[in-house]
Amino acid sequence: MIDSVAGEPLSEPSAAPSQSVPSQTVPSQTVPGQQEDGTMTVEEFEDDLSAAVAVAEKYWSAQFQASGQQFTPIRGLVPYERASEVACGNEGVPANNALYCSAGDFIAYDVDWAVWAFQQIGDAFLFYLLGHEYAHGIQLRLGVTFAHTIDMELQADCMAGAYIGDSVRAKALNLQEGDLQELRDGLTAVGDDPDQPWFAPGAHGTAQERSRAFFAGYEKSLDACGL
Repeated sequence: MIDSVAGEPLSEPSAAPSQSVPSQTVPSQTVPGQQEDGTMTVEEFEDDLSAAVAVAEKYWSAQFQASGQQFTPIRGLVPYERASEVACGNEGVPANNALYCSAGDFIAYDVDWAVWAFQQIGDAFLFYLLGHEYAHGIQLRLGVTFAHTIDMELQADCMAGAYIGDSVRAKALNLQEGDLQELRDGLTAVGDDPDQPWFAPGAHGTAQERSRAFFAGYEKSLDACGL
């Protein structure tokens, strides 16, 4: 289980939420038994999500400050329970997903899906998930654009790796036994089908590509991400 140095939770905006981590199908049983690392309750999920946001804000604030730029945190998190309950611009947000909405500058997440992933994979995956979506907000702030979706997504994976790896080295996060395997398992779960063309709209990368991008950032920081 990842432990974080305490921080303030991100406040939630009241309004509406673009796209990111591809979803996994949520089974009908969304409250499995106690996991090996103890991550089970919704309260633990909420605490870890708040901690992940606080660490992300601290990390990106320091990066922007070091480059002489002003940092504005993402507006907040928007939880939802049903498809199209939340809108990003004029488009309804799909169920079983988590995404960053550039139109509203916030992260939306399906509560049931996110808690299920937290329970099934572990809390380390939650820090990755938040880090990936937060990275899309950073890309927007930096004016980063790519011709193909997959390049945007793999860079966000790399940035998530840098956020976690650098925070561990700075002792803002403490990785415990099994956390790196949770990250590998999570990246495997969200990888594209190997038969999907890399240039397809919405492509995020295979499990191998996503893992390679994430751990490049984790080990070598933002230099590995082209930033």
